[in-house]
Amino acid sequence: MRTNKWFRQVLCIGITGFLLVCTNNLIAAQGKQATSICQSAKAGCALDLYISNDGNDAWSGRFATADRNKSDGPFKTLQRARDEIRRRKQARAVTVNIRGGDYLLPQTFELSSQDSGTKDCPVTYQAYENETVRLIGGRRITNFKPVTDPAILKRLDGPARGNVMQTDLKAAGISDFGEVAQANKTLELFFQNKPMTLARWPNDSYVKIADVVGGKPFTSHGKTGDKIGKFTYSGDRPKRWQDENDIHLRGYWFWDWASAYQKVESIDTEKHIINIKPPYHHYGYMAGHRFYALNILAELDLPGQWYLDRKSAILYFWPPAEMAKSEILLSMLETVISMTDASYITLDGLTIGFNRGTAVAMNEGEHNNIIGCTLRNIGGKAVVVKGGTNHTVADCQINNTGLGGVVLIGGNRKKLIPANHTALNNHIHNYCRLRNTYAAAVSAKGVGCRIAHNLIHDAPHMAIGISGNDHIIEYNEVYNVCTETDDAGAFYMGRDWTWRGNIVRYNYFHHIGKYKSLCGVTAIYLDDFTSDVEIYGNICYKIYRGVLIGGGRDNAIENNIFIDCDIAVHIDSRGVSWAKYYIDGTNTTLSDRLNAMPYKQPPWSQRYPKLLTLYDDETGVAKYNKVVHNISSGCPKWLHLLYGLTDKIVEVKGNWVGEDPLFVDRKNEDFRLRADSPAFTKGFQKIPIEKIGLYNPCESKK
Repeated sequence: MRTNKWFRQVLCIGITGFLLVCTNNLIAAQGKQATSICQSAKAGCALDLYISNDGNDAWSGRFATADRNKSDGPFKTLQRARDEIRRRKQARAVTVNIRGGDYLLPQTFELSSQDSGTKDCPVTYQAYENETVRLIGGRRITNFKPVTDPAILKRLDGPARGNVMQTDLKAAGISDFGEVAQANKTLELFFQNKPMTLARWPNDSYVKIADVVGGKPFTSHGKTGDKIGKFTYSGDRPKRWQDENDIHLRGYWFWDWASAYQKVESIDTEKHIINIKPPYHHYGYMAGHRFYALNILAELDLPGQWYLDRKSAILYFWPPAEMAKSEILLSMLETVISMTDASYITLDGLTIGFNRGTAVAMNEGEHNNIIGCTLRNIGGKAVVVKGGTNHTVADCQINNTGLGGVVLIGGNRKKLIPANHTALNNHIHNYCRLRNTYAAAVSAKGVGCRIAHNLIHDAPHMAIGISGNDHIIEYNEVYNVCTETDDAGAFYMGRDWTWRGNIVRYNYFHHIGKYKSLCGVTAIYLDDFTSDVEIYGNICYKIYRGVLIGGGRDNAIENNIFIDCDIAVHIDSRGVSWAKYYIDGTNTTLSDRLNAMPYKQPPWSQRYPKLLTLYDDETGVAKYNKVVHNISSGCPKWLHLLYGLTDKIVEVKGNWVGEDPLFVDRKNEDFRLRADSPAFTKGFQKIPIEKIGLYNPCESKK
């Protein structure tokens, strides 16, 4: 946790430019040490190739610029450099130096096993001497002109009529429009390096379902709703939409942690009824819940909004600044770079984006690295790693994504073999543009991934989500997330007894959650029977709830600091109360997931022996949890035990609860303890606060 003014200024302006000078020669390998990306260069066998927009694929690629006669020089395309590496395959490290400029890729840049390096001779694609290199998965569009069609002008709001411009995408050769407002598939418009807003109403808020109509009401957790997509609204705004034929809605239809898009089939403006086109939202609909309408030309009423008529291929746009001096891009490619069965490849210092799906997709392989890159303006996720081992995403700037940041998937759960994937020292923010919920800044699935030293902020829902075993989440700073969701966690996992051995330590969660309709927001949320998690040395400040254990067992909440939270720690035995249907066989989710793992055989039976006796030991009771040596300061409720739990079932000891444990500077969020803090007499151990958050890789090797 860095609290000095210089560091906060670095965070505000973004760290990528600051880091690039240092990262050209560094790889953060599992966060243990930084190693040279050109290990064989010492032997004089390294090969340097060059790419430039002024290059030529017929040249040798051995020079950064063309010679005087322009008869030789850099290549022009990534594909040509890749093919040259294949042709010259030798035992040498290869560095492809990409000159500054924009590279609008007509197709995904694909790397496979034949493009791999080795441990001693890796392959690196890097920005040449820290020049700005943009790999763009979109198309520039121009030829905008004022709207003159009387029928279109009539549909527009008054102030928009003199400001909205139009362009013909068909004339520009663009015919793939994707889907409306769906991550990984939707067409997006970018202006001056920022995503624009699909015309919507209301512009910056939600309206509420007045009532549900028809169907058979159902009840869930005491809430009554309807599974038929028919409901009423208040006011007369939809009367403006009579000429619209592709209206979509985005809403929190039943739960405030489950948003979804729905397409409108029809609107009865006299009875104020909206009919949703099936499939309906699987949780149903409930009066009082939030939604807004989008993809409506009649609602194009503010600068920065746009609309595409998919039948005529005319795009309408109200530019927020002068168009002649601005870059306008449409996302086209699903993926910018894909790596399949490739190994020992590094992407270093590149800016990647303006695509519809995942910017960088990595499948299998080993020891690939994405270092010091900027990944932004992306319709899906920034980086998805599936399978393989020892892949790293480090020192990157990730923002303005539609569906989350980094996904790490790997390891063998049945054998408990770790993947050793790492997300390290990344600055990730504004990462849920097209999906409000369950699109984490970083998520890990499988076995043995590490999420460390990341700065994560500004999102409507969760920051970090994991599933599986033996993951380590440490030294991250998280704030201003879960801003418009309820019953949510900045860190979240849940509903599987077999997800065990995970560690959440030395993280700083603060200023989290604004919207509360029922349950509130939690910093560390172990939902529905999550068990065997070590929660150690974290700081939770100004959050409704610090830690929630929902029915799970064998969890340790130790040596944490809770400051100004409404509730510091909550533990419940929901398995004997409202969630007993998971235990009594009515719902078999937990038992199915348990039986899918070989928990009666090694290594499971040795690592997690308590699974062997789970069914014989009051399965629904949240046993063997402990809350020890924590600090609670300024929290109205320190420990909330629910559904029959007491301190005879939960181990509670050595905690310091009071107003001031003698922080060094509470007002300025310096939560180090003075040497004379009374918490130390209770067994509290010093937290390495100075290590939490982003660090400068030139000075630190974490």
